[in-house]
Amino acid sequence: MALSIFQLLTILLLIILVILLAFKMKGEKLVITMPENYKEVLTDYVKFYWQLSEKDKELFEKRVEQFLSAVPVIGVNAEVEDLDRLLIASAAVIPVFSISDWQYINLHEVLLYPGTFNQDFEQNGFDRPVTGMVGTGPMQHKMILTKWQLRQGFVNNSNMHNTAIHEFVHLIDKMDGTMDGVPEIILERKYVKQWKNLMDSTIWQMKTYGSDIDMYGATSPIEFFAVISEYFFEQPETLKANHTELYEMLKRIYKTKDS
Repeated sequence: MALSIFQLLTILLLIILVILLAFKMKGEKLVITMPENYKEVLTDYVKFYWQLSEKDKELFEKRVEQFLSAVPVIGVNAEVEDLDRLLIASAAVIPVFSISDWQYINLHEVLLYPGTFNQDFEQNGFDRPVTGMVGTGPMQHKMILTKWQLRQGFVNNSNMHNTAIHEFVHLIDKMDGTMDGVPEIILERKYVKQWKNLMDSTIWQMKTYGSDIDMYGATSPIEFFAVISEYFFEQPETLKANHTELYEMLKRIYKTKDS
C-alpha cells in the first residue's frame, strides 16, 4: 500500500528531528558540580598542584573542571567517588598543563574498574596483570583505569609511578594518528630525530646494563615514552640528576620550565 504525501512528510519530519536531537546531544557537555572540598583534595593528593603558584592553581582547577565536563567517568563494578574523578582529571591535566587549549579529542569516556583485569577486560580469575589501558578496536576512545592503582599513583609520592598519567601520555602519543613513542603533535619537528635516537640508545642501555628507569619502558618506544613521562612528572629532580638529556628533552616536549 503506497504511503500518502502526508505520511511521507511525517516520516521525513521525524527523521529530521532525530538527527537534530543527535547533534544536540553530541554537542552538550556534562553538567559537573565540583565538590566543595576540591581544593583540599587537590592539595592533599596532587603534588603537582600544590607546588604551583596561586595563579596557576586556579588555572589547574579550571582545567580539571573542563576535563570532567567533557569526559564522563563510569564505574564498572566500582563506585566512582569525587576523589576518583578529581585524580583522573588531574592525571589528564598534568602532562598538558603548559600546553594551552589542549583537549583529548580521542577520549570519550574513562571506565573505572575496582582492580586489575586481563586483555579481554575480565575482572575475574588469577591472570589479571593489567592496571590501565587505552582502548583500541571496539574499545576505541575509551580508557580503563583501576581504582586501587589510580589512588596509589597519587598517595605514594616516593616513587616514579603513576598509572593514570602513564595512560594519558599514551593518548597524547596517539593524538598524531600513530602511537609510537614520538608525540609529534607537541614535539617540534626539528627534535623528532634526536628524541628517537635518545629513546633507542636509552632502551639499549637499559637492556644491557639495567637502569633506575622502570624496565617496562624497555619493552618498546611506546612504553618508554609513557614510563619516562611518569618519572618526569613524579620525580623530576631525580630524573634531572640521573638522566639530564632525557629531562631536558621532556621539558621541550611538555613545554615546562624548571621551578
